[in-house]
Amino acid sequence: MASGIVEFPRSKPLPGDPGRRAAGGGIGGGDDGGGAGGPVPLHTYYTGVCLALAAITMLFVGLTSALVVRKGISNDWAGIALPRILFINTLVLVASSLLLERTRRQLHTFRLGDEARLGERLSPVLLLGLAFLAGQLGAWRELAARGILLATNPSASFLYLLTAAHGLHLAGGLVAIAWVALRARTLAASLRGRTMVNAVAIYWHFMGTLWIYILALLSLKI
Repeated sequence: MASGIVEFPRSKPLPGDPGRRAAGGGIGGGDDGGGAGGPVPLHTYYTGVCLALAAITMLFVGLTSALVVRKGISNDWAGIALPRILFINTLVLVASSLLLERTRRQLHTFRLGDEARLGERLSPVLLLGLAFLAGQLGAWRELAARGILLATNPSASFLYLLTAAHGLHLAGGLVAIAWVALRARTLAASLRGRTMVNAVAIYWHFMGTLWIYILALLSLKI
């Protein structure tokens, strides 16, 4: 017995049909998304930064817990006078963060033809970031000259570990800033460019705040 269900042939989408374009990610195009091979959606930059910051936060929470527990059960913990350059480095990092924030807030004034302005504004941030890393290496050299090495005692191990972990993550931020600066010609006056600078600024400010926390931790616990 026939089921009584009548099947109608499927119609083929017409050229330029909106549904067809939506399937390929073409509707809305531009900076807000794209299909395969299309532009990266703008929210992806913020999502990536948030995931990175969450992972970094968990890493340093773990290191802090390990430091507190190790000091509490240790009989060989020795206090270390922190190199003065670490405090000078804090001012360097704060200055770089202020410069980047000023650039971020002025992005809405950029127009086509202002590509050089973005590169010029980011260059001092890069130089200060490099100066910070050079200062960290100088602090390590001072510690080594005083006979304080990685394996000297537990407190020295945590000092090196915390500063090295922060330095590596800050170097990643420098790479991101340099990449944006190199692409200033195409990013200066675009929504995508502003989004990238905002994302990089969030990461950089976090690294500055994290360093202040690390310095306070070292001052109180080392």
